[in-house]
Amino acid sequence: MSIQKIAQLAGVSVATVSRVLNNQGTVKEKNRERVLAAIKASNYQPNLLARQLRTARSGMLLVMVSNIANPFCADVVKGIEAEAEQNGYRILLCNSGSDITRSQSSLQLLSGKMVDGIITMDALTTLPELSGMIGDAPWVQCAEYDEHSAVSTVGIHDREASIFAIQQLLARGCQRIAMINHDLNYKYAQLREQGYREALNAAGNGWQRIAYARDLSAEAGSEALNQLLDGDALPDAVFAVSDSLAAGALRALSSKGLRVPEAVAVIGFDGTELGEITSPQLSTIAQPSRAIGQQAVKLLLQKIADPGSAAEKIILDWHYIARASC
Repeated sequence: MSIQKIAQLAGVSVATVSRVLNNQGTVKEKNRERVLAAIKASNYQPNLLARQLRTARSGMLLVMVSNIANPFCADVVKGIEAEAEQNGYRILLCNSGSDITRSQSSLQLLSGKMVDGIITMDALTTLPELSGMIGDAPWVQCAEYDEHSAVSTVGIHDREASIFAIQQLLARGCQRIAMINHDLNYKYAQLREQGYREALNAAGNGWQRIAYARDLSAEAGSEALNQLLDGDALPDAVFAVSDSLAAGALRALSSKGLRVPEAVAVIGFDGTELGEITSPQLSTIAQPSRAIGQQAVKLLLQKIADPGSAAEKIILDWHYIARASC
């Protein structure tokens, strides 16, 4: 299938198709949609090498995800991919695990000009090393918001969301509110723990217990919950920093014969579909995961178009989903 055939199918000029493929110039949105629909319908495969020689761009974006098994990360990637495709780009996905060695291997694609820019979801503590490897290449840090970063970032107010979750539990009458957190190398984990402590301190509640899960899995959530149950007093509520951890906590509570929310209320974080299939269904702080991914791509494309532009910091809204666990 040639570019001329694509133009015929879409009812536009060859020049318009070229601008869409190369992400250059101004194209009316309806014409862009026609071209993308024609490309999809015909399974058109542009010659990426030829395009790179013409435009000095590859039409590819590198996405480095800390844990693709995490449903939240997967939802963010869906938003990234959808927005990239809308703008004539494709993505290369690297499951980095915030491991610098694995990241370094993927980042060789930048020096080889195989990708035009990069979106990372790595821990904040890895940013200095990543910065040294990425250099001046277009880069956006996604879902790990830091207002002091020199890199464009997209995220939510993690601390405020955490405070709200604890206030919900306090309003329910809970007095022994425990937390299941993860790796404090991540900024979100630091901020959510800060919000947890601030909300309890503001309420004059000195009972604070935190278990740190080894990873963001349901199994790790069960293990962390069992640690909390081994303490001097049973918690009457648990706030987990991810829905996966909260799902594991629910499973562990059920195995111990502790009813939710009567004996122990549970609130998760992320707003993934997982919360709809737990028993009972999970109350959670919902992040706009796909919108986070879409906004990250928009920022990255701006940076590709104008490499000298200043870093932007985008905060998106979260909301609380009340279900049966609280």
